[in-house]
Amino acid sequence: MLKDLGWLPFREQIEAALTWVQTHAEKVGTDAIAEAAVAAGLYVVIFMLSGILRRAVGRFLQVRFFESYRVLIGRTILPLVMPIAYLLSLWVCVAIARQLDFTTGLLNLAATLVTAWVVIRLGASFIADAAVSRLLTIAVWIVAALNIVGLLLPTLKLLDSVAIHAGSLRVSPLTVIEAMLWLAGAFWVANLIARLIERRVTASPALTPSMQVLIAKIANVGLIAVAGMVALGAVGIDLTALTVLTGALGLGLGFGLQKAVANFVSGLSILMDRSIKPGDVISVGETFGWVRSMGARYVSVLTRDGLEYLIPNEDLITKQVVNWSLSDNKVRIRAPIGVSYKSDIHKARQLCIDAAAETPRVLEDPKPLCHLVAFGDSSVDLELRFWIKDPRNGLVNVKSEVLLKIWDKFKAEGIEIPFPQRDVHVSSPIEVSMQPRGA
Repeated sequence: MLKDLGWLPFREQIEAALTWVQTHAEKVGTDAIAEAAVAAGLYVVIFMLSGILRRAVGRFLQVRFFESYRVLIGRTILPLVMPIAYLLSLWVCVAIARQLDFTTGLLNLAATLVTAWVVIRLGASFIADAAVSRLLTIAVWIVAALNIVGLLLPTLKLLDSVAIHAGSLRVSPLTVIEAMLWLAGAFWVANLIARLIERRVTASPALTPSMQVLIAKIANVGLIAVAGMVALGAVGIDLTALTVLTGALGLGLGFGLQKAVANFVSGLSILMDRSIKPGDVISVGETFGWVRSMGARYVSVLTRDGLEYLIPNEDLITKQVVNWSLSDNKVRIRAPIGVSYKSDIHKARQLCIDAAAETPRVLEDPKPLCHLVAFGDSSVDLELRFWIKDPRNGLVNVKSEVLLKIWDKFKAEGIEIPFPQRDVHVSSPIEVSMQPRGA
């Protein structure tokens, strides 16, 4: 009947599928139903016993012999306890059925499919990313299952027969699947090579931290671009046919991702001019901390409070940034101090210098200095200036430590730190009258 319907799309594929179903349907009988019932019953039993089996295997792995490989075996074997138990029970049923001269076609098929699943899942378990591992397992097992039942080639032909033509470009579902597989594999290899390059570059003492990040970032972007071109070329897609499409896509991305592109370009500019590098102590607005890492879109700044700020690269280009350790890690700290007019100013200055010199983080060279900067309304204003070389460890804490030492020395030597005082003069007399209580 289908031959008369020449207008029907995919007529040949539908005919092949119906022929396969008809051929196999004729073989279905009481024995096949019994085999399906046995396979389903075994699965239900194993599923109910899966918890007990996992606990038994877990206790077995506690043996000292497996101590060195406990983590590896637990990660690879424990998730496969149920499939392995189901696989063993299927093969036992197949062996028993053969001894009793029963048919085993369906049981053999189920056992083969489960075997393929266990082998593929075991191989994919060595991939660190759980989501990628499971996705790869499912994809490979579907291909293996189609090959086992003899439907791989018909499925590939069906997927390839549905195609869209755009000039010289031909895209079919099979082409899309192949492109996705090639892209996934190429990107995985590119990321692997990029990580190896990053490790080698990071370990090189001849390169500054900013150059290390720049080289690693350029290598990562370049390898991903090459991987994409190789993958598309491998599936037969002519890259010249995508010129118009990529041009329109690039124009749309240029308008829609202006900030992302600006941050990326700003990040490259920062790395090339070496104005900021990992480990630098910077302050941007109210944020003060040290640069923990530099990404394609932002710079991670870790503060003394344990908070990690993600500052866009564009802000580091357009806004004022204070880099406390750009050319030198030495930082000068100023501490204003006021003493009473009755105090010995020379002694007070020396006590301030001694307090700074006794603080472990204060540098001996340059030496701490204390200057008289002004005669205030209520005090003689001094300013202590000292240097440190580790601003990453904090500024306020070392300043506080110095001021506490000054407080102790002033109290011991009788140096007074005055509070604001005001003299009030009354120009006109005030009449004061007193009345007896209760008047």
